[in-house]
Amino acid sequence: MPHPDTYQRLIALFDTTQTPYRLIDHEPDGTTESVSALRGHPVSHAAKCIILRVKTDRRTTRHVLAVVPGDRRVDLDAVRRLFDARYVGFSDAATAERLAHAVPGTVLPFAFDPDLELVADPEIVTRPQLYFNAARLDRSAVISGGDYVRLAHPRIERIATPDDIGAQAPTPV
Repeated sequence: MPHPDTYQRLIALFDTTQTPYRLIDHEPDGTTESVSALRGHPVSHAAKCIILRVKTDRRTTRHVLAVVPGDRRVDLDAVRRLFDARYVGFSDAATAERLAHAVPGTVLPFAFDPDLELVADPEIVTRPQLYFNAARLDRSAVISGGDYVRLAHPRIERIATPDDIGAQAPTPV
């Protein structure tokens, strides 16, 4: 189910804060590697956005939006240590869509839901240009890593590991 209000909220955020941004129209795609090729940039300049379920004890579950470079994967053990959690895993699709206000493959690197905690790997914020799907499969946005930090206020922690270690589910952006 599309979430046009999330796209509009993103554009309004850029416009009201006078943040320089660029939009790129492309064929509909939600995987980091292929959409990076469509946009014409290295995969490492993409923001890969994954929603995680973090169980800190038997009764407490938190949801975390983990943002890592497109050529990396989320280090679940690092997230577990970060939150002193018993378990960390990928959120189910319905919960991820509800919290991100976006369908899989279009999740923004912004947490617009108060129940979603935002954690970004330090490599994300150093990018001169950071690319991500703009809550749509057919349009992406580009802003600087510095502007991303200023707008999103992520918790910055090392949560990425090289993508060639182990397997991961399909890589949404």
